[in-house]
Formats: sequence, C-alpha cells, structure tokens
Amino acid sequence: MKRIITLDIFNENGASLGKKRFYTTLDKSENINKWIKQYDNKVVREIAYMCNPSPDFQHNSQLYISQKKGIEHFNFFKLFKNNLIAGAVYFSVRHCIKATWINDRDQFLYPNNKWAQDSVFHSDCLVFMLFHGQNRITSKEGTNHFIPFSEKEIGAQEAFESHFMQDFLQGKIKHDCETNKDSKQSLFGDDDIAFIPTKPLCFSHEAQEVLNAGKELFRHYHAQAKDEENYNPNASLYDIKAHFQGFNDKGKMNPPQKADDEVYKQRLGELNYVLKQLAKKIEVKVYEYGFLLP
Repeated sequence: MKRIITLDIFNENGASLGKKRFYTTLDKSENINKWIKQYDNKVVREIAYMCNPSPDFQHNSQLYISQKKGIEHFNFFKLFKNNLIAGAVYFSVRHCIKATWINDRDQFLYPNNKWAQDSVFHSDCLVFMLFHGQNRITSKEGTNHFIPFSEKEIGAQEAFESHFMQDFLQGKIKHDCETNKDSKQSLFGDDDIAFIPTKPLCFSHEAQEVLNAGKELFRHYHAQAKDEENYNPNASLYDIKAHFQGFNDKGKMNPPQKADDEVYKQRLGELNYVLKQLAKKIEVKVYEYGFLLP
C-alpha cells in the first residue's frame, strides 16, 4: 500500500517554507541509475565519459562529463552517438533543480515511457548539458567533440578537429544498429528509442536562447584570443572559462569575478541567465515523466 507522509517545513526563524512529501514505497521503485545502465555499451569508442553517482541530490556534485574517467569515482558511463540523448537526459534532469537541505535525500527514479517521445525535451536536455558548468570537456585531454557551432559562426581561425556535435545537431550522423551485448536488446530498449537525428534538431525558445548566448561567448573568445600564442581553435566551454578566469595556486579555477575581461563576464552572465530559464522548462518534465515524485 502506497503511503505519503506530508510535513510542514520551517526555516531557522520559524517562517513557513511550505510542505515536504515523503513516500514509503520508494524502496520498491527502480532508480535512475538502473534506467541509464540499459543504454551503456562497454565496447564502443566513446566521445566522452559521464560520471553517474548515487541517484540523489546530495551526490549531484559528482555528476559531470569529461574525456577521461576521474580517479575519485568508479561509476562512469560511456557517451557515444547512440546514447548521447539518453545521457543528456540523465545529466539534465539531475542538474536542472538546485540541491537544497530540503531535497538533499530525494531519489531520482526510473521514468515512465513518455520521455522517449518528446523530441523537444531531448533537444532541451542536450543543449543544457553542453553549456552547464559540470561539462568539463577540455581539448587538453583529447579531441573536443562538443563544439555545437561551425568555425564560421564563431570566427575560429583554424578547422576544428571534430565536427561531431555540429553534425549531430544537423542530423548528419550515420545511424547504425548498435546492440547492448549484455541485454541482447536494442540499445535503447523495447521502445527502440535510439535517437540519432536524421534531420536538424528542433529547439525550444529557451534552448535557442542558450545556443545564441553560447555562440556569443565562443565568438568573444576567438576574437580576443586569435592572435595570442596559446590560442586554441578547439577550445571547449571549460577551456574558454579557464582562459579568462585562470586558476589559483591549488589548481582550482578562479570564479568569474576574477576575470579581467568585462565583456567575457557579461557574456557568461547572459549565458547563465538563459541556462536557468531552460532549467525551469526541463524541471516541469522531470516530474511529468516520473524522474522525481512531486
């Protein structure tokens, strides 16, 4: 029997913060890590890795994408063309809602099947992942496959090493039938939701605003750095932030406020603002598709 416990929430001053629900049947529900595992394939050549830590808010800080497996965590998921959308959905539903002391232990769950049919949701999640701060792709660790723009769009002075993301967004990636060798099923399960687009992706207004703001940030980097000795035509979002913000003596990237370039700070602020608007749009679908209980 399903039971819901609803409690009142108050801050340290006694002011009401609303109500919090607890569900007694969560221990019988499959979590989001069980869901994403069906899209894994250990033998393919990856374009990146995604850490998939314990499925609750308190571990979301450990969820990021990079070219290499981090030494601090053991659970990594290979991203490649067949599962890129599923990976972006996993990443985005876990990062679009801010972790607080109220939701700290909330569990992300195995969704219903409705998410698979929502192509705009897929595109929203992919764009969100591309420009989120936990995208740690850097060309210093290998080929950067995550540049969503052409050289001409952002004023790059040399050809990119990879056009994968541009081609993916434009529906130009060749489709093949990879299988999950563990399950002997279609890589995307019984619903056959392998999402390799055959035509340009359709973006929501919010996702398009993020792409536009991201493009301006990339343009500024290439315009400012093109004549510098350390100019990097394959710069990722992380590389661009590192270029302007630098690192402290412990090797940690400085906050944006430390950057000397005022235009950069303005462009980054604009990107972060529209990224938050996109997060709000994705949040609605998180509950609709059952990734979280309301």
